[in-house]
Amino acid sequence: MLPVHVTVAAVIEHNNRFLMVEERTSQGEIVFNQPAGHLESDETLVEAVIREVKEETGLIFRPTELVGTYTLNPASNNQYYQRFCFTGTFEQPFQLSPEDSDIIAAHWMTIDEILDIVPQHRTGLIVQCLKDYLKGQRYALDSLLCSQDELSLQREGINFLKQIVTK
Repeated sequence: MLPVHVTVAAVIEHNNRFLMVEERTSQGEIVFNQPAGHLESDETLVEAVIREVKEETGLIFRPTELVGTYTLNPASNNQYYQRFCFTGTFEQPFQLSPEDSDIIAAHWMTIDEILDIVPQHRTGLIVQCLKDYLKGQRYALDSLLCSQDELSLQREGINFLKQIVTK
């Protein structure tokens, strides 16, 4: 079985600019990414993206929709990733103040500015997520199911299916 890294990211737009973070990798490279990070144990995908945006930018983010789900199988680093990209709103007033020590700065960037730094993108998924966002691709958050109680889910499903059958 392959280890898969589950990650979350956010496409956040304001005044025709998109929020990007400038960060230092564990190898010391300086790269750009959407606010993004790994899912932690006992955390939903929505909780993870809220936490990551706060840590990397200082903004209080409220996801409203899923832009898409992306699989790199494998990525250019031979690792396997499943990325869930969200969009949403944030509380104002906003001041970008990253809390994560790996983040150098957070920036509001135009599409042209983002394209100018493609060689410094942490992942090729940045452009794909932006493309899907700008195309209007959106999915309801309730399409994501996260539970720590598999048996409860099964019981609820059985009860629902039995109601359908008896109608």
